[in-house]
Amino acid sequence: MIRIGIDVGGTNTDAVIMNGTEVIAGVKSATTADVMSGVVNALRDVLAASEMDASMVDFVMIGTTHFTNAVVQRRDLAQTAAVRLGLPATASLPPMVDWPEDLKQSIGNHTYLAHGGNEFDGRVISPLDEDELKGIARDIAAKGIRSIAITSVFSPVSSDFEKRAGEIFAEALPGAHITLSNEIGRIGLLERENAAIMNACLRDLSAHVIEAFRNAIREAGIKGKFFLTQNDGTLMDASFAEKFPVLTFASGPTNSMRGAAFLSGVSEAIVVDIGGTTSDVGSLHKGFPRQATVAVEVGGVRTNFRMPDVFSIGLGGGSHVVETDHGIKVGPVSVGYRIKTEALIFGGETLTTTDVTVAAGRADLGDASKVAHLPKELLERVQAKIHDMLEDCVEKSRLSPDPLPVIVVGGGSILVNGPIGGLEVIKPSHFGVANAVGAAIAQVSGEVDRVYSLAELGRDKALEDAKSRAVEAAVAAGASRDSIEIVDVEDVPLAYLPGNATRIRVKAVGELHAG
Repeated sequence: MIRIGIDVGGTNTDAVIMNGTEVIAGVKSATTADVMSGVVNALRDVLAASEMDASMVDFVMIGTTHFTNAVVQRRDLAQTAAVRLGLPATASLPPMVDWPEDLKQSIGNHTYLAHGGNEFDGRVISPLDEDELKGIARDIAAKGIRSIAITSVFSPVSSDFEKRAGEIFAEALPGAHITLSNEIGRIGLLERENAAIMNACLRDLSAHVIEAFRNAIREAGIKGKFFLTQNDGTLMDASFAEKFPVLTFASGPTNSMRGAAFLSGVSEAIVVDIGGTTSDVGSLHKGFPRQATVAVEVGGVRTNFRMPDVFSIGLGGGSHVVETDHGIKVGPVSVGYRIKTEALIFGGETLTTTDVTVAAGRADLGDASKVAHLPKELLERVQAKIHDMLEDCVEKSRLSPDPLPVIVVGGGSILVNGPIGGLEVIKPSHFGVANAVGAAIAQVSGEVDRVYSLAELGRDKALEDAKSRAVEAAVAAGASRDSIEIVDVEDVPLAYLPGNATRIRVKAVGELHAG
């Protein structure tokens, strides 16, 4: 099976071609302002480097930052109607109550409350009022809105109300993009609703971006199937990604961590991915990034869909190095993809961390004579500062005193020399393109997150039901049934709720079905 993995970062667009588990070729191409031409260049370069014909490629996997950047930068977002089913409950906290004002206004701040919703055990709060929903649909049509997010209280337990509301809106507004919250978020009304609204406002952009990716792949002469990577390290096909662009958030760091696990053969470790602008740090568990257990903020909005527990600091290969009154300052400002013109070793005028590394004799890049004048004492102080920054990150990511190894990947990993915080450092082969390798080897997952009443069902039966639902979700997403394994099980008793209520979350992962 010949796969191409591509990961679009802020500085570089990386691409690899793999035959099964073997990396045939890997290239780095500068990320372009329009992003798309950078992907075309990376595809062309990696095919040339592998000397392989484009017609031999079976699959292309792409990790992209397009949709995260759109939310963070408040651009290309569609006007969106947020409809919540829950009256008479939940009225005190309307949809988007905790959103930054500028983001709320950029999607129009159109919110509607209607009857419906369930209790945690599936009991109905109030019946669905179809006439009420038809009235809301008429108002949405009058405003010319084409994206709708529907959220019902406890819809991960019972999704019937959301599905029926979706049918009513689809009938009243043909061609509208409709997002149901139970298909994206977990238990937790506001965070799940936020994720659904965010997904809805990106639907127009996702159709445009994914069609552009399809064209880039077609132009390269590749006839294989095209997938995008999700933020849990697994794949979704292009048509699914078009419906759920929000699931690509944070897929870049996830790809790096999956690639680090694959290239090093280590499944329990701390991963430090050093790019041109930032360093992303997180923990591997069974070869997958540890998932965040708390609400994650994206662009100032709390969400609760699956996200890796990864944090970033402003340290990369292009980070500015500045002498201040308080000592050496490294980052967070970076020359980014302009490193080839602005760093000292390439004839520029900005002192970067890469210049310091070359001057210290720890990397062979550019023209070393251009940094020969840097004082040794300055080099030592900068390297000590970089080491301290990385050591702080690694310590934050440790959950136990066990001496886990640190896998260092990314183009900026030339900044690391020797152990970090007394822990062994592993730099695997092809470390510079680990993110693209992570995209290429990505598997397919299914996940379930439900509340069960153990008084009625019992713990064993509840776990069995959740596992079988997760397996079916993975098969539906394109996994080969024979290869599926359960990689994560979590059950948490919910205090103050009757019937011994317990929240169970299960994740199943399998290999992509070749058919």
